[in-house]
Amino acid sequence: MKIKCLLTKCLVFIAFVVDAQTSDSVVTLLFAGDIMGHDAQIAAARNDSTDTYDYFDCFKYVKPYVEKADFALANLEVTLAGEPYKGYPQFSSPDELAVAVKDCGFDVLVTSNNHTCDRGRVGVVRTLDVLDSLKITHTGTFHDSAEYWANYPLMVEVKGLKLAILNYTYGTNGLPTPRGTIVNRIDNKQIVNDIAIAKQKSPDLIIACMHWGIEYDTVPDSNQIYLANLLKYHGVDLIIGSHPHVLQPMEMDTANNQLLVYSLGNYVSAQRTAPRDGAAMVNVKLTKREGLKPKIEADYQLTYVHYPKVGNKRLFYIMPIADIENGIITEIPNATNWGRMQQFAKEAREVLGRNRNVNER
Repeated sequence: MKIKCLLTKCLVFIAFVVDAQTSDSVVTLLFAGDIMGHDAQIAAARNDSTDTYDYFDCFKYVKPYVEKADFALANLEVTLAGEPYKGYPQFSSPDELAVAVKDCGFDVLVTSNNHTCDRGRVGVVRTLDVLDSLKITHTGTFHDSAEYWANYPLMVEVKGLKLAILNYTYGTNGLPTPRGTIVNRIDNKQIVNDIAIAKQKSPDLIIACMHWGIEYDTVPDSNQIYLANLLKYHGVDLIIGSHPHVLQPMEMDTANNQLLVYSLGNYVSAQRTAPRDGAAMVNVKLTKREGLKPKIEADYQLTYVHYPKVGNKRLFYIMPIADIENGIITEIPNATNWGRMQQFAKEAREVLGRNRNVNER
């Protein structure tokens, strides 16, 4: 997948075009949940002999699926604030995490979430600087108002389709937005205004990435339901949720051609109790239609964070559960890990059994 980036004066990558045959009628999107960075993950990535970090193996089993999509997006729920590296409650991960995320094939990271302000102004600004240096497109937080007005809503072009991407968080754990920076927060009037601005740019689809809901609750709360209806009413086509760290149901409104995903869960984290130890990747198929919005179809793949002990460390691998169940991946080495994955899969399928028109791939 070749990506051409347009560069502004402030070195923020605000748009890209995926090269493809103009005759293609289908565009594929992939959405993943929370990319976390707990202490155990930092320790797992560290090479003690060289004092360097390497996260590539974490993503190696999902990389073929992410790379195959024409466009892939995830929620970066850490700062890249530099040392000292730390997990919960105020995250700062090594830059190498972002390097591995890019290598996996993700095109856009949304950065507005409740941990955005964990390390103050340095955390907000340095995270964006690192992503810019790696040529990873991002939205949700901004160096300053000039960058915000120049680059929001984020517009991307994928195989001839124009997508507008919005991103908001319910809050930042009580921490203020650092002086001069902008962190998009959920504000109904602002969101409606942003949707109107997005429409002026004539996108084929509008995507809203919402950091919302109640942690560890597999049922969307009344506020999520209200906001989802507000977004749909004002013309958002795809709503992708994060924050609860567990899966919540998905709905494909075929009559109105709108997809709603309440929560994708933990794509990778050190939270080990089910149902926090896994997630889902949502695959979206867009079929171009002359004079109409692209037709939206969606399915999902369950993923599990495998957590083997190697030497004195616990390692982390994101694994597609169907690939394990079908014998494509064989690295579940003992009954304990197999049983934990089965527990997550069982509970996840119960939750997503409430889906409407979104089935497991």
